[in-house]
Amino acid sequence: MSETAASDRPATPLALEGYVLDCPDPKALASFYQDLLGWTEVVADDPDWVSLRNPSGGTLSFQRDPEVLPSTWPDRERHQMAHLDVTVGDLEAESERAIRIGATRLSEGQGNWVVFADPAGHPFCLCRS
Repeated sequence: MSETAASDRPATPLALEGYVLDCPDPKALASFYQDLLGWTEVVADDPDWVSLRNPSGGTLSFQRDPEVLPSTWPDRERHQMAHLDVTVGDLEAESERAIRIGATRLSEGQGNWVVFADPAGHPFCLCRS
């Protein structure tokens, strides 16, 4: 925990509204995550930005960047920088479903999670609840 003085902290805890992934094709990557998570697309008229609404609050968004390169994790040539952890009830069934809808398995994890790449190459984990 940081040594930040109490006066340097927000008066009330802040909420993280969303997380944004850069990718070459926001609509395609949003479609993958919509299938994976079952979240609803937030309708907007912007071809460079697509958001999915988490029923519990917040968004996962996708922003066009035609020059973004996929991570090479676990090789460190192009770092992953960040990844998503998704909790699932049946790890084996959800792992198979993730592959069917376009994910690539990267590793087996430690028995409680499996590491995948989404169709744009961002690593994410399915984690047993």
